[in-house]
Amino acid sequence: MRTASEHARTIVKSTAPLIEARGLEITTAMYKRLFQNEDVKAMFDQAAQESGEQPRRLANAILAYAKNIDKLENLGPAVSRMVQRHVDCGVKAEHYPYVAEALLPAIRDVVGADVATDEVLAAWGEAYWMLADILIAAEAEAYAEAA
Repeated sequence: MRTASEHARTIVKSTAPLIEARGLEITTAMYKRLFQNEDVKAMFDQAAQESGEQPRRLANAILAYAKNIDKLENLGPAVSRMVQRHVDCGVKAEHYPYVAEALLPAIRDVVGADVATDEVLAAWGEAYWMLADILIAAEAEAYAEAA
């Protein structure tokens, strides 16, 4: 399982105020990129997209993660809910690269390259894959239990 370096965690925590201020813009831009893939788009409740519920939910989850990246135990209940939603929607390990490929550029698109530098995006990439590995492992267990 991948982990984020201490340097990456520090950067992610330091950018939490940015996520708090612009998170909904970031997640809206991310979904716009992500949904260029029709197969991935079909996995999502489009009513939750149109109402803004899903982008808001994701923005809040990203913010909670950024604030607690050094205290992951605080995220246990939220991670459990996320795992259940992912299993209900059929999310698999192979879907996570699509999100990374949409999220990281969306951060730069919204806040600009002067803020979302290569170093900042690399840190967020480390953080993303650390959380993705946690979710992938938990989802694999949930799928195995359901089988």
